[in-house]
Amino acid sequence: MQVGFYFDQTRCTGCHACEISCKDWHDIPAGPMKWIRVLYNEEGTFPNVFVSYLIQPCYHCIDPVCLAVCPVKAIFKREKDGIVLVDSSKCLGNEECDSKCLKACPYDAPQFGAEPGSIMQKCNFCADRFALDLKPICVEACRTRALDAGPLEELKKRYGDVKEAVKFTYSERTKPAITFKPKLKK
Repeated sequence: MQVGFYFDQTRCTGCHACEISCKDWHDIPAGPMKWIRVLYNEEGTFPNVFVSYLIQPCYHCIDPVCLAVCPVKAIFKREKDGIVLVDSSKCLGNEECDSKCLKACPYDAPQFGAEPGSIMQKCNFCADRFALDLKPICVEACRTRALDAGPLEELKKRYGDVKEAVKFTYSERTKPAITFKPKLKK
């Protein structure tokens, strides 16, 4: 089984509830570290303006390039569900590592804090909640129900297998575990 996300770009209002709930649930300190980001896109000029949002968590890729380049194998993918995790006891940290995982990921999921010795962090699909058969906290917090998560094949059956959305580039190399309902330009 491979878990993944569904994102309805037509429903997202850019409220950032997913970001805030994630930081709160995982006790991520105030600052630039975000395990899920809401990206803003604006095109055109008044009166013909197009606005869209895109979530950017770790997409728990089917073939994640981040784990292949980690020099100490601190990044691993669970076989039972496809969740990509970090073993913080193995990570060398931002002072000793050349950050190949950051450079390899096309979605900027791996992150280091600014403080010396910071260990790489990223979305863990709320593995603690997943073990209890609960959705990731970002999904629970989404007021507009623009997010869903679960087994990727079930998401595709429910929502379709769409790999395109505004400002998203699907990587055939990594195969991110996500499907979309894109916002169409009128």
